[in-house]
Amino acid sequence: MFEAAELGRKISREEFDAMAPVLRTELLDLQQRLREADFPVIIVFGGVDGAGKNETANLLNEWMDPRWIVTRAYGRPSDEEADRPEYWRYWRDLPPKGKIGMFLSSWYHRPLLDRVHGVISIPEMDELLERIVHFEKALADEGALIIKFWMHLSEKAQKKRLKKLEDDPLTAWQVTDVDWQHFKMYDKFVGTAERLIRHTSKGHAQWHLVEGADPRYRSAVVLNTIKDAILKHFDEREAVKKVAAELKKPAKSKKIEKPKALACQPSILSSLDMTQSVEGEEYNRQIQEQRGRLSQLYRKAKERGVSTVLVFEGWDAAGKGGTIRRMTNALNARDYQVIPIAAPTEEERAQHYLWRFWRHLSRAGRVTIFDRSWYGRVLVERVEGFCTEEAWRRAYGEINDFEEQIVEAGHVLCKFWLHITAEEQLARFNQRSEIEYKKWKLTDEDWRNREKWDVYEAAVNDMVEKTSTGLAPWTLVEANSKSFARVKVLRTVCDSLEAALRKKRG
Repeated sequence: MFEAAELGRKISREEFDAMAPVLRTELLDLQQRLREADFPVIIVFGGVDGAGKNETANLLNEWMDPRWIVTRAYGRPSDEEADRPEYWRYWRDLPPKGKIGMFLSSWYHRPLLDRVHGVISIPEMDELLERIVHFEKALADEGALIIKFWMHLSEKAQKKRLKKLEDDPLTAWQVTDVDWQHFKMYDKFVGTAERLIRHTSKGHAQWHLVEGADPRYRSAVVLNTIKDAILKHFDEREAVKKVAAELKKPAKSKKIEKPKALACQPSILSSLDMTQSVEGEEYNRQIQEQRGRLSQLYRKAKERGVSTVLVFEGWDAAGKGGTIRRMTNALNARDYQVIPIAAPTEEERAQHYLWRFWRHLSRAGRVTIFDRSWYGRVLVERVEGFCTEEAWRRAYGEINDFEEQIVEAGHVLCKFWLHITAEEQLARFNQRSEIEYKKWKLTDEDWRNREKWDVYEAAVNDMVEKTSTGLAPWTLVEANSKSFARVKVLRTVCDSLEAALRKKRG
């Protein structure tokens, strides 16, 4: 692969100086146009030590307006980062729509180094690379432009480059003992890099091999590639918008119909026994018992660095808020956070839809409670037409991957759907309308959603079927009895914590 790179290519100073003003102007114009665009640009720099990654990033910041560029480089995870899933820090740093993000020592750094140093096997490396493919595909599917550069040097050129940097007092700091250690492993690095590039160079995120020996040639290739890629992406996005606009136009001979429920199979929810209840003294005994368990278990989890993520979904008036309050009474307010999810803010709309959930994942030992969650993509956004069918269908896989990373990071993940019957919901709505301090909870939107009960039930059925995995199963809660639902939720959380602590101890 690297033999095919144009080794030894150069551009004279005169040639570069002649092209630079025009190219810089074009890039600045594109950057201004990009500020109004509906996509971000993600630029990844990889390559051998001394091949010019830092210099190229510096040139981009110099030629373009750095206010609209996010530049990130990663070393070993900090304590804060190590407390969370590995990709938390990458999601946190993603540029919003309209900006450019440059990433050095990115998500490719660990798979490459761990394989070179024998920390992981080839199959383990391939597994890490497959996660990268899913990550980049999820970003690209939401519109992001991903441009990846592998800056290459021959072994001879790398040695010459490192020596030159080392001999200049102004640049000697850039060369470390680690750089020379890596140089001694040149062949292994290159062989591993070839596997990495072949595995992760996809249509949505291709690698561009750049000969890095001559700085002017390297800069010209990178800058022109970025310019051409952004122009092409603008054209592709416009074409997609035109097709989408055409599809939205109703046929003259057809009436616009509301979404229909899927009748291909019975609902999973219909199999629940909604008559279950626990009342009176028995409820008081059980709720106190489970609160006591939770209070002890979450403290043990905190001591051992085990985080808990709880997801609450369910029908309007199903009792999510009341259940959450009964749970948090057993916790220390310093150790938990309840995240209420509503329509995304302007800042959140400028990012991938999962970004706002990634950013809220807590440090080790804490409890994070989502009152509604990322499942909005396959529920309300699906039913109300806030996203395309293609988007909500692919979201099942994106969500499963997200939750897999949460669990693999050692977090306890519990997902609850609080189910009530349509008759019980109506009774609760009427009750809310009569109680002064509950009236605010009942909105016109609640009544509108109720009219689409069957459609939402079909969406819930699909959601449970496609996202109840071995690592992250759904717990369906019979919530016609609020007391029964509260006890079941608390018991499920406690059982999950006990299992995780046993596993941690073992």
